[in-house]
Amino acid sequence: MSRKCSDELPPEEGMEVDCTPEDLSRCSYEERCVELGEVKDMRLEAEAVVSDVLFAVTDMHVSHSLTSGLDVAYINVETREGKRYCLELTEAGLRVVGHVFDQVDEELSSQYHETVYSLLDSLSPGYREAFGNALLQRLERLKQTGQ
Repeated sequence: MSRKCSDELPPEEGMEVDCTPEDLSRCSYEERCVELGEVKDMRLEAEAVVSDVLFAVTDMHVSHSLTSGLDVAYINVETREGKRYCLELTEAGLRVVGHVFDQVDEELSSQYHETVYSLLDSLSPGYREAFGNALLQRLERLKQTGQ
Protein backbone atom coordinates (compact mmCIF):
# COMPACT_ATOMS: atom_id res chain seq x y z
CA MET A 1 0.00 0.00 0.00
CA SER A 2 1.35 3.41 -0.93
CA ARG A 3 0.42 6.88 0.19
CA LYS A 4 1.23 10.27 -1.18
CA CYS A 5 2.80 13.09 0.86
CA SER A 6 0.55 13.42 3.88
CA ASP A 7 0.94 13.63 7.61
CA GLU A 8 -1.56 10.89 8.40
CA LEU A 9 0.72 7.96 9.28
CA PRO A 10 4.40 7.84 10.18
CA PRO A 11 6.68 5.99 7.72
CA GLU A 12 7.79 3.66 10.51
CA GLU A 13 4.53 1.74 10.15
CA GLY A 14 5.97 -0.10 7.18
CA MET A 15 3.99 1.76 4.55
CA GLU A 16 5.66 2.69 1.30
CA VAL A 17 5.87 6.46 1.01
CA ASP A 18 6.45 8.74 -1.94
CA CYS A 19 8.21 11.42 0.10
CA THR A 20 10.10 11.89 3.33
CA PRO A 21 8.93 13.86 6.38
CA GLU A 22 11.55 16.47 5.49
CA ASP A 23 9.79 16.99 2.15
CA LEU A 24 6.56 17.77 3.97
CA SER A 25 8.06 20.55 6.05
CA ARG A 26 9.43 22.29 2.95
CA CYS A 27 6.07 22.86 1.28
CA SER A 28 2.71 24.06 2.48
CA TYR A 29 -0.50 22.08 2.55
CA GLU A 30 -1.77 24.00 -0.48
CA GLU A 31 1.42 23.33 -2.46
CA ARG A 32 1.14 19.60 -1.69
CA CYS A 33 -2.47 19.62 -2.92
CA VAL A 34 -1.49 21.30 -6.17
CA GLU A 35 1.51 19.05 -6.76
CA LEU A 36 -0.37 15.86 -6.01
CA GLY A 37 -3.70 16.81 -7.55
CA GLU A 38 -5.47 16.32 -4.24
CA VAL A 39 -8.72 18.02 -3.32
CA LYS A 40 -8.38 20.79 -0.77
CA ASP A 41 -10.31 20.54 2.48
CA MET A 42 -13.08 23.07 1.86
CA ARG A 43 -13.67 23.48 5.60
CA LEU A 44 -10.15 24.90 5.94
CA GLU A 45 -10.61 27.01 2.82
CA ALA A 46 -13.88 28.38 4.25
CA GLU A 47 -12.15 29.42 7.49
CA ALA A 48 -9.50 31.23 5.44
CA VAL A 49 -12.18 33.00 3.38
CA VAL A 50 -13.90 34.19 6.55
CA SER A 51 -10.69 35.53 8.10
CA ASP A 52 -9.81 37.37 4.86
CA VAL A 53 -12.94 39.50 4.63
CA LEU A 54 -14.52 39.56 8.09
CA PHE A 55 -13.37 43.18 8.50
CA ALA A 56 -15.60 44.30 5.63
CA VAL A 57 -18.91 42.61 6.52
CA THR A 58 -21.22 42.70 9.55
CA ASP A 59 -21.01 38.95 10.26
CA MET A 60 -19.41 35.97 8.58
CA HIS A 61 -18.86 32.42 9.80
CA VAL A 62 -18.66 28.85 8.56
CA SER A 63 -22.02 27.15 8.97
CA HIS A 64 -22.23 24.68 11.83
CA SER A 65 -25.67 23.42 10.79
CA LEU A 66 -24.94 22.46 7.18
CA THR A 67 -22.59 19.56 6.59
CA SER A 68 -19.22 20.60 5.18
CA GLY A 69 -16.56 18.26 3.88
CA LEU A 70 -13.55 17.94 1.65
CA ASP A 71 -15.49 19.03 -1.43
CA VAL A 72 -17.98 21.61 -0.10
CA ALA A 73 -18.37 24.09 2.74
CA TYR A 74 -21.06 26.59 3.59
CA ILE A 75 -20.46 30.12 4.83
CA ASN A 76 -23.04 32.48 6.32
CA VAL A 77 -22.49 36.18 5.63
CA GLU A 78 -24.37 39.31 6.61
CA THR A 79 -23.43 42.34 4.54
CA ARG A 80 -23.11 45.86 5.91
CA GLU A 81 -26.52 46.54 4.37
CA GLY A 82 -28.06 43.87 6.64
CA LYS A 83 -28.68 41.29 3.91
CA ARG A 84 -27.99 37.68 4.84
CA TYR A 85 -26.69 34.98 2.51
CA CYS A 86 -25.67 31.36 2.68
CA LEU A 87 -22.67 30.76 0.41
CA GLU A 88 -21.43 27.48 -1.02
CA LEU A 89 -17.68 27.03 -1.45
CA THR A 90 -16.44 24.32 -3.82
CA GLU A 91 -13.53 23.86 -6.21
CA ALA A 92 -15.67 25.73 -8.77
CA GLY A 93 -15.70 28.81 -6.53
CA LEU A 94 -18.27 30.55 -4.36
CA ARG A 95 -21.94 31.15 -5.04
CA VAL A 96 -25.06 32.23 -3.18
CA VAL A 97 -27.26 29.23 -2.35
CA GLY A 98 -29.65 30.90 0.08
CA HIS A 99 -30.90 34.22 1.41
CA VAL A 100 -31.08 32.99 5.01
CA PHE A 101 -28.30 31.66 7.24
CA ASP A 102 -27.87 27.87 7.16
CA GLN A 103 -30.42 27.24 4.40
CA VAL A 104 -29.83 26.00 0.86
CA ASP A 105 -32.52 26.89 -1.66
CA GLU A 106 -32.30 24.14 -4.29
CA GLU A 107 -34.24 26.28 -6.78
CA LEU A 108 -31.85 29.21 -6.53
CA SER A 109 -29.47 29.33 -9.48
CA SER A 110 -26.60 31.76 -9.10
CA GLN A 111 -23.27 32.11 -10.83
CA TYR A 112 -19.97 31.00 -9.33
CA HIS A 113 -17.35 33.57 -8.43
CA GLU A 114 -13.67 32.67 -8.40
CA THR A 115 -13.02 34.74 -5.27
CA VAL A 116 -14.91 35.91 -2.22
CA TYR A 117 -13.88 39.45 -3.15
CA SER A 118 -15.68 39.21 -6.49
CA LEU A 119 -18.79 37.72 -4.92
CA LEU A 120 -19.01 40.32 -2.14
CA ASP A 121 -18.26 43.11 -4.58
CA SER A 122 -21.35 42.08 -6.56
CA LEU A 123 -23.55 41.86 -3.45
CA SER A 124 -22.53 44.74 -1.20
CA PRO A 125 -21.67 48.38 -1.85
CA GLY A 126 -20.68 48.53 1.84
CA TYR A 127 -18.13 45.80 1.27
CA ARG A 128 -16.66 47.73 -1.68
CA GLU A 129 -16.36 50.84 0.45
CA ALA A 130 -14.79 49.01 3.42
CA PHE A 131 -12.36 47.17 1.15
CA GLY A 132 -11.38 50.39 -0.62
CA ASN A 133 -10.87 52.20 2.69
CA ALA A 134 -8.70 49.38 4.03
CA LEU A 135 -6.61 49.49 0.86
CA LEU A 136 -6.14 53.26 1.15
CA GLN A 137 -5.11 52.94 4.80
CA ARG A 138 -2.57 50.27 3.90
CA LEU A 139 -1.12 52.43 1.12
CA GLU A 140 -0.88 55.39 3.51
CA ARG A 141 1.01 53.25 6.05
CA LEU A 142 3.40 52.09 3.34
CA LYS A 143 3.92 55.68 2.22
CA GLN A 144 4.64 56.81 5.79
CA THR A 145 7.21 54.07 6.34
CA GLY A 146 8.93 54.97 3.07
CA GLN A 147 8.36 51.68 1.27
